Amino acid sequence: MSTINWFPGHMHKARKEIAEVMPHVDVVIEVIDARIPFSSENPLVPSLRGDTPLIKLLNKADLADPAITALWVEKMEQEKGVKALPVSQQRPDQIRNLLNVCTSLVSERQREVRPARVMIMGIPNVGKSTIINTLAGRVIAKTGNEAGVTKAQQKIKLEQGILLTDTPGFLWPKLSPPSCGYRLAITGAIKDTVFDYADIALYAAEYLLKAYPEALKKRYGLDELPETDVELLDAIGIKRGCTRKGGGVEIQKVAAILITELRAGLLGPISWETPAMTQEEVLRAKEEDERKKIEKEEADRIRRLKTRKNRR
Repeated sequence: MSTINWFPGHMHKARKEIAEVMPHVDVVIEVIDARIPFSSENPLVPSLRGDTPLIKLLNKADLADPAITALWVEKMEQEKGVKALPVSQQRPDQIRNLLNVCTSLVSERQREVRPARVMIMGIPNVGKSTIINTLAGRVIAKTGNEAGVTKAQQKIKLEQGILLTDTPGFLWPKLSPPSCGYRLAITGAIKDTVFDYADIALYAAEYLLKAYPEALKKRYGLDELPETDVELLDAIGIKRGCTRKGGGVEIQKVAAILITELRAGLLGPISWETPAMTQEEVLRAKEEDERKKIEKEEADRIRRLKTRKNRR
């Protein structure tokens, strides 16, 4: 499994600008993808927000497995100062209710002095701009089904005396555990030019075979499911006529079909991670990092010994 990574320069700039504004913010809204709450949650946010109240908005909840979303809400709300809200862009009323939630988190005395200052942030293509437009009741933020549409901070006046600061979506320098990169790519948070469709489609196929076998059968008309990810893509390719002259399946075509249909929710509500699964991944990643650190220290020690020996 290769590692997907993406950290453009404008995202480094966005991080610095957020850190500068944060001390003047009353409430933070972090928009995350309900299908991948852990992978789309920015690990830099806790250090950036400090004690500022945080609303974790699990957007696109209609595309996620509701039972797994409930587990994520329960887990997130165990953290001090955090409220988790699943919302769908198909339900604008859920999104507009955010104004009431923000107001409730700011004291009445504070609201009398000045408008409640709210900052909204989120990784690319998580639906942040659509949420802003719904809150404002008009088109303010540019939307687009690609990563990295918002490029600079902007301030927007909302109802209930709320001043909203929009921030550019940014990813963090290292996507860890590596599987986070795959899940971000599957849901469209990473630009399609950064990864290979076949690579992430194989990751998706392996997961779906274990977690959502019935969804695969129903969508692709498969009576029996193959055992491996490669065989699954072959079976989908045959069903969809993605075969080459002389036999075999055009893997890139099949991969594009699978990823496009997953992003559109055509296989039904699917969640790509559970709290237990990501906890195990984090532990494994820490163990791997520690192993690499020890190996590096040992290699450095041997190098130093050899250098000393050669100097004698």
